[in-house]
Formats: sequence, structure tokens, C-alpha cells
Amino acid sequence: MLSKPVSRRALLGGVAAGAAGLLFSGCTTQRADGKIEVEIVSYKQEAVSIFEQLMEDFNASHDDIYLNITSPADAVTIMKTRFVREDYPDVIGIGGDADYASFVDSAILADVSDCPTSADVQKAYSDILKSVTYVPMDGIYGVPYVANAAGMLYNKDLFEEHGWTIPETWDELIALFERIQAETPDIHPIYLGYLDTWTILSPWNSITINMVPSDLARQVNAGTAKFADYYREPAERMLQLLDYAEDGPFAYSYNDACTAFARGQSAMYPCGSFAVPQILSVNPDMNIGMFAMPSADDPDDRIVVSGVDLQWCVAETCEHKDAVYEVIAFLNEQANVQTYIDDQRAIPCTEGDFTLDPLFDDIQPFLDEGRVLDYLDHSYQSSMACDAQLQTMLLDGDVDAFLEKWDADWQRYNRSVIRKVQDYESQQ
Repeated sequence: MLSKPVSRRALLGGVAAGAAGLLFSGCTTQRADGKIEVEIVSYKQEAVSIFEQLMEDFNASHDDIYLNITSPADAVTIMKTRFVREDYPDVIGIGGDADYASFVDSAILADVSDCPTSADVQKAYSDILKSVTYVPMDGIYGVPYVANAAGMLYNKDLFEEHGWTIPETWDELIALFERIQAETPDIHPIYLGYLDTWTILSPWNSITINMVPSDLARQVNAGTAKFADYYREPAERMLQLLDYAEDGPFAYSYNDACTAFARGQSAMYPCGSFAVPQILSVNPDMNIGMFAMPSADDPDDRIVVSGVDLQWCVAETCEHKDAVYEVIAFLNEQANVQTYIDDQRAIPCTEGDFTLDPLFDDIQPFLDEGRVLDYLDHSYQSSMACDAQLQTMLLDGDVDAFLEKWDADWQRYNRSVIRKVQDYESQQ
């Protein structure tokens, strides 16, 4: 069982703290026309148009429920502000990340074990969602909807033209980099674009997930391991990538990297499926593939990084869960999921006969077999600025200083989580 949850004010840490005294605004509301209004606030602003279509389809086919989906900019901050005010949306559309873990920990989200749609979720994504919480939880607090994946994006046409093959080991990847440099001096093996520090987390996640225990963060929080014992070799491989990228990658942004890759200036781009719409906006005809980062010692042990990109979480205060569950069931109908994944090039979290974008052809076996693990940074506190720490290490090449600071900062920024984990462990 969990220890007593922290207060909502402790979780939200000052976001709109002055609004805490406002009156409770309720959850699902009754409209003047007699319909129950179900409000969803989603952080997926890039999916506004598809949500508008789904909302229109739902409202046209339901006489008793009105669906209202909003996807505001900086949605998570808005959600936290509303939580402080005790003005909860019925459904919270967020990823399976540290914010989700904090919402669960603060008893903001309802147990949706009784949601019929939960039974259709693929086990791999149910397990990923469970792994995000600080300690094992009783119950289910989100219905996974769609996932994304990260690895190495590659230009399929360039690979076919030059006879390059997908590498399965790190040595094969470096050999491919060397071959590309020798055969096509005008094409970089990879493009990085590290001016935006968050982009550094994509290759870091993909490389490191194959090289460390899957529950390393939990081990560190329990006091049985240190990151320094495992993060040295991944850090050295991150440094190695710099030798095969554009000159001065810290001067180029995420948009620059997407544009360069789209224009054929690099053969590969270590990033995630979320970057593909941006790339195709520059070159709509580009033939893009993705392969698993070949950083495992044994090719058969390779894992694809894949996390819950969007899930439906229900507010604990919601009084009309039956209406909410009807909305979730509609959104998770196979045709509607297919519409979403076609538009966003996403991966469905539910079982079904879906057609995935050709982008995922090379990682389809990993998805089918459930050989996926969550993004490591979903366990990182944003206040620790892990992406900036990685950038500093890549700029100065000082791996020892990086490892020392990472472990020290982890203890500093995760005090409450560490206390909770160690209290839990002591009770087992």
C-alpha cells in the first residue's frame, strides 16, 4: 500500500498558489439542453484538428452527452493551475511521464480499473505506465491511447541507392558512419541539432536503454545503485556520435536538424517518430524509416524506446464516469484510433488490426513482440535539467564530472521521491 500522498499544493509547488482558496468548480456539468458535458483537456496541441473532427463525430452521434476537447498551449501548466483551484476537467490527456506520476501520487486521478476499454490495452503499454509511478500502485490510473517510438530515423532512398544496410551492433553502426563519410563526403552520417537541449535526450534514451537495468532509477531511489555505475559507457557513446555529425551541432536547433535531414544533408537522424511531421513539412515525399538503436551487446537484446504519448486519465472528482467511459470507448474505437494514428503517425496502445505508417516497418517486430521500454527521461525530474547536464558533458567531454554531478543532483532533486520509495521498500 502507498504511504499518505503529498498534498496537491505540495505537488503543484506554487503554480497559481494564490488561487487555492477559490471554490470547487465541479467536474462533469449538466448543460442547458440537458446533455452531460464531458470536458477533456489534452496536452497534444499538434493534434487539435483531429480532435476537432473526433469531437464533431461524437457530438453528431450522441443525444445525451456533449464532448468538449481543448488542447491549449502549455496545457500541463494550465492543468496544474486548475488543480490548485480544484477546477478539474473530467478527462486529462497527458503522456506517461513524471507529471502523470505526480498526479497519481497526489490522488488527483481516479482508479479506472472498471473502465471497459482498459481491457483492450496492450500489456507492454500497461506495464510501461505502471513503471512510471514512484512505487507500485494498486489500481489503474490511465487508459493508454497512443504511443510514439525513438531510435534512428534514416533516409530509405539513400540507403537503397548506396547499398547501406541497417546495423545491428554498435560496431556496425560506427562502420556505417565511416563508410558514409568515405563514400559521400557531402552527406553527414547523422545530424544532431543540439542547440535545443531537449533533443539530446532522444539519442540518450535510445542508446542507454539497451545498456542499463530497466529499473535503474528505482534502484537508485531505493539506495541500492548509483547512476555512475552504469552511465559511463552510454555517455562515451554520446560523445562518439559527435565525430560523425554536422560541425558545431550545438549551434543548430531541432528545426535545423529536421530540415537538414529532410533535404538529404544527413543519412540518419537519432530522434523519435514525433519529429516526422516536422521533417515531412519540409520534404513531403521523403521516404523515412526507423531502426532500433544498436547499442545492446547482443543484437537479439535490442529494445525499442516507446512510451505512452497520450492516455486518458479521469479526475477523482468526476461524478459521471459512465459518460466519461462512453467517450473513452468512442475515442478508442478502432476506426477512430486509426484516424488518429494516420494523422499523427502514432502507434496504437490498444489491441486491434491497425495499419501503421511505413515509418515503423523496421521496428514492427519489436512492437509485435512487446520488446519496448519507456523513455528514461520519463523518470527524470524536470527541475534537474538533465538535458542541460548532458549538453555540458558533450561540450566539455568531462564524463567524470558529469557522472558525479548527475548522482549528486539526483539526490537533491528527488528527495521526496527517494523518501517515498525507501519507506515503501522498508515496509515490504
